[in-house]
Amino acid sequence: MDHNIVLITTIAAGFGLALIFGFIAERLKTPALVGYLLAGIAISPTTPGFVADIGIASQLSEIGVMLLMFGVGLHFSLEDLLAVKRIALPGAIVQMAVATVLGMALATWWGWDIGAGLVLGLSLSCASTVVLLKALESRGFLESMNGRIAVGWLIVEDLVTVLILVLLPSFATMLGGSNESVPAEEPLWYTIGVTLLLVSAFIALMLIVGRRVLPWLLWQVARTGSRELFTLAVVAVAICIAYGAAALFNVSFALGAFFAGMVMRESKFSHRAAEESLPLRDAFAVLFFVSVGMLFDPAVLVEEPLRVLAVVAIIVVGKTLAAMLLVFMLGYPLNTVLIVAASLGQIGEFSFILAGLGLSLGLMPAEGMSLVLAGALISIAFNPIAFAAITPFKNWMLKHSALARKYENRDDPFAELPMTTERKFLEGQVVLVGYGHVGQQIAKALAEQDIPYIIAEQNRELVQNLRKQGINAVSGDATEPSVLIQAHITDADMLVVATGDPLNVRQMIDTARTLNPDIEIVLRTRSEDETKLLRKDNMGTVFFGEEELAKSMTHHILDRFNAKSGLQTGSAL
Repeated sequence: MDHNIVLITTIAAGFGLALIFGFIAERLKTPALVGYLLAGIAISPTTPGFVADIGIASQLSEIGVMLLMFGVGLHFSLEDLLAVKRIALPGAIVQMAVATVLGMALATWWGWDIGAGLVLGLSLSCASTVVLLKALESRGFLESMNGRIAVGWLIVEDLVTVLILVLLPSFATMLGGSNESVPAEEPLWYTIGVTLLLVSAFIALMLIVGRRVLPWLLWQVARTGSRELFTLAVVAVAICIAYGAAALFNVSFALGAFFAGMVMRESKFSHRAAEESLPLRDAFAVLFFVSVGMLFDPAVLVEEPLRVLAVVAIIVVGKTLAAMLLVFMLGYPLNTVLIVAASLGQIGEFSFILAGLGLSLGLMPAEGMSLVLAGALISIAFNPIAFAAITPFKNWMLKHSALARKYENRDDPFAELPMTTERKFLEGQVVLVGYGHVGQQIAKALAEQDIPYIIAEQNRELVQNLRKQGINAVSGDATEPSVLIQAHITDADMLVVATGDPLNVRQMIDTARTLNPDIEIVLRTRSEDETKLLRKDNMGTVFFGEEELAKSMTHHILDRFNAKSGLQTGSAL
């Protein structure tokens, strides 16, 4: 082979096989990510046939890491995190700690040292952003309260993992590994202090200077009207800041790219930046997973099947049970418990990054990387099954377990209206489901017109805040009859569904019409196909975002031209 085309050969083989295996995985109702990992295994040195260049694949995967983390930063919202901080913050930290301890205990039992056990445990503790978002989106959970809890939980995990990526090299020598960038004669406290100082300087620079300069730069490029230049600006910012962070501040590519995305979010063009960079991010993300698959040795499945099963048990059983217990203790309903648990019972890209860092620092043996990859492959493949089992498992528990029924029906002061609620809010009122951006605007308009309404919202903390403001609200999932009954749906004039949850809205409407056959229903949807189906099934008055925007713009244009035409007619007369 001509060595001048090694890069092209590696990319061609990676993309080609990723397409084939990814397509097969999707047809088998498995995430395409599994196919990408299998493509990497197919061109790895451990399998017969063509062997791609691992060095080049590794560098391409670094670009994939940069763009993946840049995307996480673009979607990171402090407001979304604060809305679910009561459950996401303690839940993520405790669950990561439980998984890490279980991983360390398992590694110690195998005879590994503490450094290898720590890296293994940390690698098993963080779920995949890619897998989680796709799973929630495909099932219509992403915009629901349960989806926001799972995403907030994962954001905390991501932030903790980023911090670990920064600090782990400084502790490598102490844990039995090696780090050539840290002189052996320097004390640990000095190394950690310098690392934290450099990281703090980089973060301060990004938050103080970057949040002003980068949005301004994006605005200047957008003014040129060149789409390719805008895309180039977005990608250049992500990669250049990631590289600069590593070269000047000794910060990982991942952290540099993450803060580049988070600062870029300050721009009003952030959504366009996310859309324009998405194809490139997806492409290099594929190469990242392919390169990770190249490190996997399939022989571990035959040589160490019990170790693979133990790793999978920690991911699928240990993490899931820990999440279920935590959400249960925090007082959330059974549906939330099961959705959050299913969301986090897998590992992905951050696990590979952590395991790869541990491997490069000499902390974890090559077998550890193969075990992490095997755990990822199996847990990701099992994840759709876990989601599909949520409803049957919940129904089975409620039918056969008195404890589950008691837990589901336990008293909650925010699950019912206060006895002091005025009569005008209990008859002829509007029941407003969801208090997001759309729900808030509707509630504001109703209040201005002095139209009585009651809010049904899954976010218990939000309901508590609304009660403090004197707004009538009940906490719970409006698909449950008890929640609609507490909102006095039987005497209401209208049900307004302001959430974008197409999978559960039908159940909600059926329940509402059973309790109040004459109620008028107004709902929103995000999909044109879903809009057509809901209208065809006579589910109520359906509003679709793009359609309503076009109507409003058309109405405005016609009004202006009609007014102008009337003025001209009047002057002529």
